[in-house]
Amino acid sequence: MSSIDGRVARGERTRRAIVDAHTELVREGVLRPTAQLVADRAGVSIRTLWSNFSDVEALLQASTRRWLELDTSWWEPVDPALPLDERITRFCDRRAARVELMAPAARSAALGEPFSPALRDSRRQHVERLLSDLEHTFGPDLGPRSGARSAIYAELFVIASWPTWQTMTEDLALTREQALAAMTDGFRRLLG
Repeated sequence: MSSIDGRVARGERTRRAIVDAHTELVREGVLRPTAQLVADRAGVSIRTLWSNFSDVEALLQASTRRWLELDTSWWEPVDPALPLDERITRFCDRRAARVELMAPAARSAALGEPFSPALRDSRRQHVERLLSDLEHTFGPDLGPRSGARSAIYAELFVIASWPTWQTMTEDLALTREQALAAMTDGFRRLLG
């Protein structure tokens, strides 16, 4: 390996350590980690952090890519050939688990979205993922999400969204089981 290749590899490891540090801090509930906290967690200096990321937006862009990768690893599609009630149960179980795993990132992003194109873009990607997942799972019953069925997809989206889950579990103080039952019941009413 040449010295240039070694430097490139070290640079990639450093960038990954910084992004992982940011992700870990958010996961631990630090909704707006400072550059110093991120640098300390990554084991690098502030100067190294800013030499790898030109500004906060660049760091957020890399961090949101990491959260999207994590979300992809947690996603397990529901077989659309299964009976409807089984699809509803599986979809809601899997969705609740993903929403809980993504909750720290969603809370953190909600604070910065008005000021960050990277966070707004990430939100659009998560919206599209959920809509695509709904269409994949329930398309056999509803057809495509355009046209006459778009309102039903929108209602299913709202029921399965993170803000709704947060409202149920935090504002209404429902247990996980109660919130999951409410989501599943809503799906059954719309699809049954």
